[in-house]
Amino acid sequence: MASTVARLFSESDRDRIRAAVKGAEQKTSGEIVPYVVERSDTYEFAEWRGGALLGTTIATIFVALHEFTPVWLPLDFAGLVVLTIVAFVAGMLLVRLIGPLKRLLAGNAEMEHRVAPRAAEAFVAEEVFKTRDRTGILLFISLLEHRVLVVGDEGINAAVDKAEWDDVVATVVAGLKGGTPAEGLLKAIGMCGELLHRQGVKRKPDDTDELSDRLRMRDR
Repeated sequence: MASTVARLFSESDRDRIRAAVKGAEQKTSGEIVPYVVERSDTYEFAEWRGGALLGTTIATIFVALHEFTPVWLPLDFAGLVVLTIVAFVAGMLLVRLIGPLKRLLAGNAEMEHRVAPRAAEAFVAEEVFKTRDRTGILLFISLLEHRVLVVGDEGINAAVDKAEWDDVVATVVAGLKGGTPAEGLLKAIGMCGELLHRQGVKRKPDDTDELSDRLRMRDR
């Protein structure tokens, strides 16, 4: 079965993204590395929260009906325990399968905490730091969390302030939320090239393509 990332970015999309990176790098010595993961973490604690929430809710409803209403429930204590366990498992599965539920129960702060280290891991794994002039830039997208990070090497950070990447990030996020992730990424890659060129990270006569232009895709 194809991963979520592979379903969102078809082979044609990947070819277009590779071409967009190559085109953007014609304007700058920056090396743009697009990297997409399905999720930055499994967030198992969110699944446990979902299970506990649904299990507790079901148990509370049945106890309240039994104690405060004339409704007859064909369940003894053992039956209620079994029903609560089933609801607990069902809650965990729902959170595992439904992205918005997982985001809700994981919380924004925790997702931010998990995405940043995953982006740093990708930066190192793809050797973005190994370019001649330290002008590598990672465009990191974590789909589940709807988070986008731009991680630049020393040569990039010296020329471009972090706040200047806001429009690039917003463009990718808009594509994700609008159901057009490839289009958002393509536009963002073009914006990266223009921004780097504008801020003086210009292509040199002897510049070479030091990092692959392909889209990196991972489940996690």
